[in-house]
Amino acid sequence: MAAAVLATGVLWFGVYMVALNWGEQKVDAGTAAMVVNVGPVIIALLSGWLLSEALPRTLLAGVAVSFAGVILVGLSVSGGGHAPVGGVLLCLLAAVSYAVAVVSQKPALRQASALQVTTFGVAVGALACLPFAGQLAAQLARAPLAATASVAYLGVFPTALAFTTWAYALARTPAAKLGATTYLVPAITVLMSWAVLGQVPSWLALAGGGLCLGGVAVSRRR
Repeated sequence: MAAAVLATGVLWFGVYMVALNWGEQKVDAGTAAMVVNVGPVIIALLSGWLLSEALPRTLLAGVAVSFAGVILVGLSVSGGGHAPVGGVLLCLLAAVSYAVAVVSQKPALRQASALQVTTFGVAVGALACLPFAGQLAAQLARAPLAATASVAYLGVFPTALAFTTWAYALARTPAAKLGATTYLVPAITVLMSWAVLGQVPSWLALAGGGLCLGGVAVSRRR
């Protein structure tokens, strides 16, 4: 179990977080979304290979449909330019790290609770990110209060609460199926940005969101 938690912490809370944020500084949001959402596809392949999970045709079809939806949403918000190769590779590294971390986390959850696996994983991730501590201290001193509050929010809710909830679900759901449900995120993001930020989505984004929802529905069918 220790090795699984160590891999989860380093890959997910360390490599994934750093690579994703670094990559998003170099590429537009659409490109980042399209590349990172290769993750559920890799999860499905790895879970079938390493975890011996069944990969029914409905699951694979749903993943394919949802990924097509992600591409449409990504194109709708893409800057339209050529993405730097370095940024794309960083986003791809984030996707692979996330997928391997999920597959590593699954066996650990057979021996420990979701809260324990998440807590130790975050601690390992924090140790892996120690080389950036000096940069954090220097920037924190001059960062505006709103930015600091935003980082604190990201630590408490999307990290602590969301990852614990994810681990709880992963302990009770095949990794491939749970990975496919993350394709709900682009659709929810489009709707939330419309409702909260007043950003009216294009027809391309709405179509992509619809495909994401439809693909998840197909993947959940028996």
